[in-house]
Amino acid sequence: MGDNIYIFMIAALAILAITDLIVGVSNDAVNFLNSAIGSKAVSFRTIMIVASVGIALGAVSSSGMMDIAKTGIFNPNNFVFSEVMIIFMAVMITDILLLDFFNTLGMPTSTTVSIVFELLGAAVAVSVIKILNLDDSLSTLGSYINTDKATEIIIGILLSVVIAFSVGAVVQFFSRLLISFKFEKKPTWVSALFGGFAITGIIYFIIVKGLKSASILNGPISEFIATQTELFILFNFITWTLLSYISSTVFKLNIYRLIILLGTFALAMAFAGNDLVNFIGVPIAALQSFQDWSASGVAATEYNMSGLTNAVQAPIYLLLASGVIMVLTIWFSSKAKNVVKTSVDLARQDEGEERFQPNFLSRQIVRLSVQLSEATSSLIPQSLQVKIDQRFEKPSPSVLKVKVQDKPAFDMVRAAVNLMVASILISLATSMKLPLSTTYVTFMVAMGSSLADKAWGAESAVYRVAGVLNVIGGWFFTAIIAFIASSIIAALIHYGGTVAIVILLILAFLLISRNYFKQSKKAKEIKAEDSLRKSESSSIQGVIEESANNISNVVNRSNKIYTGAIDGLARHDLEDLKKNKKGVVKLSKEIDDLRDNIFYFIKNLDETSLGASNFYISVLGYLQDMAQSLEYISKVSHKHIHNNHKKLKYNQIKELKEIDYKLQSVFSDTKKAFESRSFEQIGSILKNKHEAFELVSQKIEKQVERTRTEESSPKNTTLYFSLLQETKDLLIATMNLLELYYNEHDSSVKPAKIEQPNTSKK
Repeated sequence: MGDNIYIFMIAALAILAITDLIVGVSNDAVNFLNSAIGSKAVSFRTIMIVASVGIALGAVSSSGMMDIAKTGIFNPNNFVFSEVMIIFMAVMITDILLLDFFNTLGMPTSTTVSIVFELLGAAVAVSVIKILNLDDSLSTLGSYINTDKATEIIIGILLSVVIAFSVGAVVQFFSRLLISFKFEKKPTWVSALFGGFAITGIIYFIIVKGLKSASILNGPISEFIATQTELFILFNFITWTLLSYISSTVFKLNIYRLIILLGTFALAMAFAGNDLVNFIGVPIAALQSFQDWSASGVAATEYNMSGLTNAVQAPIYLLLASGVIMVLTIWFSSKAKNVVKTSVDLARQDEGEERFQPNFLSRQIVRLSVQLSEATSSLIPQSLQVKIDQRFEKPSPSVLKVKVQDKPAFDMVRAAVNLMVASILISLATSMKLPLSTTYVTFMVAMGSSLADKAWGAESAVYRVAGVLNVIGGWFFTAIIAFIASSIIAALIHYGGTVAIVILLILAFLLISRNYFKQSKKAKEIKAEDSLRKSESSSIQGVIEESANNISNVVNRSNKIYTGAIDGLARHDLEDLKKNKKGVVKLSKEIDDLRDNIFYFIKNLDETSLGASNFYISVLGYLQDMAQSLEYISKVSHKHIHNNHKKLKYNQIKELKEIDYKLQSVFSDTKKAFESRSFEQIGSILKNKHEAFELVSQKIEKQVERTRTEESSPKNTTLYFSLLQETKDLLIATMNLLELYYNEHDSSVKPAKIEQPNTSKK
C-alpha cells in the first residue's frame, strides 16, 4: 500500500472513533442508569444530569493513558507500522458494527470484551499472514500473541459473571432481612448503618476506579490509601455512618436516595474515565503511531512498533470532546434507553409483559431451583421461616395507589444494593489488577439481587431466567463474533488495500444508517399507532373514560385491517396480506396484555367501584372477539393467496367491497363517537345495526345460489363463506361492545341483545 493510504486511514479512524463513542455509550449506559431509572428515586431529568456530570468529570479527570496493547493482547515489537494500522482499522470497523447490532437488539454487552477480542482476532490474522509469508511455522504464533493474558481475560469474564451474581444475591438477601420492604418505617440507625456501608464502598470505588489516574490523588493521599487501606475504609465507614444519621434525623433526607445518586455518579465517572479507551484508544494510538512513523523516515513495512508497549497519552481537548459526545448520546440515544429497558425489565419486582420466551434450559433451571428451595426450606425451623417470610412481604398493590407508568420497577433499597455491590466488586478487582467487564458486573449484580428479592416468582421466573441466559449467551457471542469478524476484515484489508477499506467503510455506515432509520421508523409507527393503554383508574367513570380511548384505537385499527384484507384479496397481493397479518397479531397481543393486567386492575379499584371490574372484563372480552375475527379473516386471506389458489370472482370482490364500505362507515362513526364521547351517536349506530347484518346475510344467500348454479372452485367458496361468517361475528362483537357502553350511560335505553359471536372456527 502507498504511503497516502495511511493519511486516509487516520481520517477514517477519526470518524470511526466518533461513531464508536456513540454506539459504545448507547450500550454502556445500562451500567450506571439502570438502578436509578428502575427505582425512580428521583426524576429522570435529575438522573441524567447526575450521570452527565459524572461522565464529564470522568473524562476530564482521566490522564488519558490509552493502553492500546490492552494489557498485552499482542506484542507490538513484533509488528511493523503497516501491519498495526491494518489491525487498528479492522478493530474499529468491527467494533461499531458489533455494538450497533447489540444496541439495535436492546441487549447489553461489554465494550471491553469486544475491543479485546477484536484486537486478538485482527492480531492473529495479521500474524498468520506474516508467518505464512515468511514460510515460518505456525507454532511461532505465541511470540506475536500473548495467549496467557487472553486466557486470563476469559477466566476473569467467567468469574466476574458468577461472583457478581452470587454476591449481589447474598448482600440483597441480608439487606432485605435487615431492612424489609417497609424501609421507610425502620429506625434511623438502620438506614444510617446501611448508608455508612454503601457510601464507603462507593467512595472507595470513586477513588480506586474513577480517579485512579487523576492528579488530585498524587502524592501523600494516594500513598496513604495504598498503604493504609483498612484504616482509610474504617475512617470512611465511621464518618459516613455518622453523617447518614445526622442527615436522616436533622435534615430528614432519604439516605437511600442519596446512595443511588452518588452511586450513579460514581459509575458514570468510572465509565468515562476508564472505558474511554475502548472507544478512542485505538484511533489515538494509530495517530501517535502515524506521527512517530512519519518522523522516522523509515518505510511503513519496516518501521518497528515497539513504541506501542508504552501507554499512549491522550490530549485533553480530545478527552473533553469525547465527554461532550458521550453526554449528548445518553440524553438523545433511543438505543441507550432500549438497552436500559432490557436490564430494568428483567429486574423488576412485579410480573407483567415479558420480553423473552422461556426455553428448555430456563424451565429446567427454574424446576431445579424450586426443588432446591423446597429442600432447603424443610431444613429451616418453621418459626424462623415465618420470620424470614415476613421480612419479604411486599406492600399490597391496593395500598400503593400508584399508576403503572409511575410505579418503580424495584425499590430504593435494591437500587442502593446494586450500586454498592457493583462499586465494591469493581474496586476490588481493579486494585488487584484483575480483568473484568463493568457491564457484566453491574448486570449480574442486578440479576442476583432480583433473585434474592423474590422478584422472580412462579409467574415470571422462566421468562426472566430465559432473558438472563439470552444476555449471557450474547456476551459469549460477542467474543466469538468479535474475534472472527475482526480477523476476516483484517485479512480483507491486507489483501484488498485501499479498495477494501473504502468498501468496508461504506458497508459499515450503510448498515448503521439502515439500523438507525429502521428503529426511528419503528418508533414513529408505534407512537403514531398509539398502542392500547392499561386501565389504571380506581372508579367506574375513570374506567369508562380510559376504555373509550382503547375502543377508539381498536376500532380504527380494525377498520384498516379489514379493508387491508379485502384489498389484498382483490389485488392478489401476498406482501400486503402478510403485513396485514402482522398488524392483527400485534393488535391481538396488545389486547391479551390488557387481559393479563386484570389482576392489578382489580387490586387498584376502590371498594365502592368494584362493579367496574365486570364492565372492564366485558369490554376486553368483546375487544378480544373482534381481534379473533380479524385474525381469522387475515389468516384465511393470506393462506388462500399464499397457496396460489384461484382469484375470487369479480362479483365476489364487488360484494366484499360493498360490505367493506358499510363496515368502514360503522367503524368510522364508532371511532368518532368514542373520541368525542358522544354516546347519543352510539345509539344511532345501534338503531341502524340491522342494515349491516342484512347486507352480510344477502351476500351469503347470493353465494349459496352461485354455488348451486355456476361456482366451480371449492376453495373460493370456502374462503368466501368464511369471510362472510367471520364478518358477521365481527359485527356482533362490535355491536355488543357499543350496547355495553350505551347501557352504562343510559340505563333507560335497552336495545335488543345481539347473539353471541360464533367462535368455533377460531
